[in-house]
Amino acid sequence: MTEKASHWVLTLICEDQPGIVHAISGAVVAAKGNITESSQFSSEGSGRFFMRLQIEADTTRSAFEAELEPVIAKYDMTWELDEVGRPLKTLVLVSKSAHCLNDILFRQRSGQLPVAIPAVFGNHSDLASLAEFYSIPFETHQIVDAGTKAAFEHMLRDYIKAAGIELIVLARFMQILSPEFVAEFEGRIINIHHSFLPGFKGANPYGQAHARGVKLIGATAHFVTADLDEGPIIEQNVIRVTHSHSKTELVSMGQDVESKTLTQAIRWFAEHRVLLDGDRTVIFE
Repeated sequence: MTEKASHWVLTLICEDQPGIVHAISGAVVAAKGNITESSQFSSEGSGRFFMRLQIEADTTRSAFEAELEPVIAKYDMTWELDEVGRPLKTLVLVSKSAHCLNDILFRQRSGQLPVAIPAVFGNHSDLASLAEFYSIPFETHQIVDAGTKAAFEHMLRDYIKAAGIELIVLARFMQILSPEFVAEFEGRIINIHHSFLPGFKGANPYGQAHARGVKLIGATAHFVTADLDEGPIIEQNVIRVTHSHSKTELVSMGQDVESKTLTQAIRWFAEHRVLLDGDRTVIFE
């Protein structure tokens, strides 16, 4: 991020209490800033206050922080200040399915997704040519037992820290990360899965769904936690299907909705629109 910017995004979380908006607005005025976008939410369940602001201010980060610090200290805020539109350094992990990776790389290259992707890692080499098409380095790391899985996660930790990775995306990565790894990067790993869990498990969920005559298919993008596929939900989508759709058509339609859902979750995260409220998320669209 550049030291001096003209458009900032500020997110805040603290205990809900009177005077927060007034205090933050005063700090923005003191920094000679103009609020261009504002969203806020008070959570009855947790008693916490959430806020996201976009602010035009031709000032340095340090000068802006100096105006914010008294307010942050007074209300004991968890906060983040960034430059609007700065590409978030994102590592993508894949296995063999190409649809999510293709959508991410296409939208990133076309300027629709504010991320910078220094590499794609796969536990199979199937998608190497796809990454090469988008000029993204691809590395294959086979995971065949507990030993290679531990080595893979050790390599991941080193790479994430060395490359300054801010977001890890599991784009149909068919491996379970260890509880220790997940805890270390909590709130920074996004996964995607189809909507058939927990009813239709295994390698052929669309076949099971077709056999049962489902009428809705969809996808869920969520943060990864130690509880498999049960992390805080970021985005969900669903589409209707009928008896006339073949299993092949269900797979194609499901892949489309998975790609759309994951890409939207990445975009919101990269734009600092996703805030955690315990097991839930606050999404400022």
